[in-house]
Parts: sequence; structure tokens; C-alpha cells
Amino acid sequence: MRPLSWVLVALLVILQYPLWLGKGGWLRVSELKDEVLAQEKLNTTLMQRNVHLRAEVNDLIHGQAAIEERARFELGMIKKDEIFFQVMEPNPKDPGPGTVAP
Repeated sequence: MRPLSWVLVALLVILQYPLWLGKGGWLRVSELKDEVLAQEKLNTTLMQRNVHLRAEVNDLIHGQAAIEERARFELGMIKKDEIFFQVMEPNPKDPGPGTVAP
């Protein structure tokens, strides 16, 4: 090959390097696309969570029933003049009434 051909090939390689491996090259663009997709997925999940939390806040602000439900299940509260019954499951290690433990 002539020296001019070698110079042109070297010039072509030098010009192609930034396109493929440089700061704004194809590989970096591909990585950024993957990061954008992951972030969009996370954003969608967080938006759904926010919608759920907004609905819950709205229920707590405007609805007495939601407050009552939370008080009953989370705090074990009962209304005035209600009777509370607690049903306990039998313990399999407990021999039961009327038996003598060794």
C-alpha cells in the first residue's frame, strides 16, 4: 500500500474512535438509554405509591370511617358501650384444663 492509503486509514480510525468509544459515543448512549428505562420504571412505581398515599390521606381527612377502622385494627380501640371479645387459639404445647403437668 502506498503511504497515502495508510494515512487515510489512520485518519479514518482516529475519526471513528470518538464515535464508538468517546464521551458521547454509541456505547455511552446505549448505557444512558438503559439508565433512563430503569428510572422510568422506578418513577412509575413511585407514582402509583403516591396515588395510593394521596387516597389514604384523603380518606383520613374526609372520612370518619377510615379513622375508626385504623383505630380499631391498629390500636385495638372500641366504642363506648361495646363489648370486646378476644378469641384465643389453643396452644398445642398446653395440656389443657384438668390435666396434671409432669
